[in-house]
Amino acid sequence: MPLRGHESDLNEKEIEVKMIVLAMAAHPDDIEFMMSGTLLLLKQAGADIHICNLANGCYGSEVMSKEETARVRAGEAQASAELAGATLHPSFFDDLGIFYDAPSLAKVTAVVRSVQPDIILTLPMHDYMEDHCLASRLTCSAAFNRGCPCYVSDPPVPSYSKPVAIYHALPHSMMDMERKPAAPDFVVDVATVMEMKEAMLSKHVSQKEWLDSTQGMSSYINNMINSAQDVGSRFSSFNYAEGWVRHNHTGYCGSDFDPVRELLGDLIFNYE
Repeated sequence: MPLRGHESDLNEKEIEVKMIVLAMAAHPDDIEFMMSGTLLLLKQAGADIHICNLANGCYGSEVMSKEETARVRAGEAQASAELAGATLHPSFFDDLGIFYDAPSLAKVTAVVRSVQPDIILTLPMHDYMEDHCLASRLTCSAAFNRGCPCYVSDPPVPSYSKPVAIYHALPHSMMDMERKPAAPDFVVDVATVMEMKEAMLSKHVSQKEWLDSTQGMSSYINNMINSAQDVGSRFSSFNYAEGWVRHNHTGYCGSDFDPVRELLGDLIFNYE
């Protein structure tokens, strides 16, 4: 599908390109909960898709050790990624160990530079827990660093200058830490991929009892389905939807570079 990068390229001939999408979140299952429907639709539109959970999920159990939990959750994330046809990138940090600091940013920048995405799907800047907020900040800064030749990532990966568009998912319960309501710029109709979205989340078997007992989610599958229904009914006429806020384009791409809207077309309702 023809897509444009910088505004200065408007007079140049558009060419067919294969989009690369990187979904980057905090914990294993965040992507499945909040953005996998859109990710799957982009895959169907011809994009290559990549998944990176910055934290390893090591504290997501009341019965397993930290080390066993991290191992189990890595396997669950791999199973989910394989089901989606996505490339999974290894986690870096323990749960509650995501910090916005120089060493962490260097690691995340290496992933972005290695993948060279055209589209990044990530968490909201303001959500109910710090891991989510900081994962989003690291992701955006890493994407900015992609084109800084003197910045050294960990491990070192060369810089590049291709444009990238960043989109933030809605926070859980559509509110931030201070309970202020959140609204999307646009929503994506994910009804046709809900079965696969559910199947991906179902791969995270270890999380059922954990979420039931610690966060009152009753059934994490039902919670995800109800959330998609809620987004659809609040912000559109879709039965199931995921909401998105586009990140400021400055430093990342031209203002007209909006590949999710271009690729998904009729599946999008503009709420803004």
